[in-house]
Amino acid sequence: MRPVVLMLTLLGCGDDKDAAVADTGPCAEAPVLTWDNFGAGFITQECQSCHGSGVVNRQGAPEDVHFDSKEEVWARVDRVLARAGGDEPTMPPFGGVVEDDRERLTLWLTCAEPGT
Repeated sequence: MRPVVLMLTLLGCGDDKDAAVADTGPCAEAPVLTWDNFGAGFITQECQSCHGSGVVNRQGAPEDVHFDSKEEVWARVDRVLARAGGDEPTMPPFGGVVEDDRERLTLWLTCAEPGT
C-alpha cells in the first residue's frame, strides 16, 4: 500500500506549466495525424523514389537510409524533420512538396505519439 500512496503523491507533484504549454502550443489545435492517415502516403509519394529499399537509382540517397515503414521513419525522426520539415527544407532535393504537406509532416512527427 505504501508504494502506491508514494507513487500517487509523487504524481501529484508535477508542474502544471508543461501541461499549459502542451495545451497552447502548435499541437493543441493540430489535426490527429498518424502513419495510416498521413505518413504512409506522404513518405510513399515524396520519399520512397530515392529512399525505398528496392530502389536502384537512389539519386545519391545513402544506401542505409530506407523509409519503407513507419519504424524506419521514426528511427530517423530528427533527420526527417531537419531535412524535410522546418523553414529551409532540403528534401526532396528538387522540391515539389506543397507547403501544407510539409506542415502536416512536421505536425505528425512533432505532435503524434512516437511510432504512430
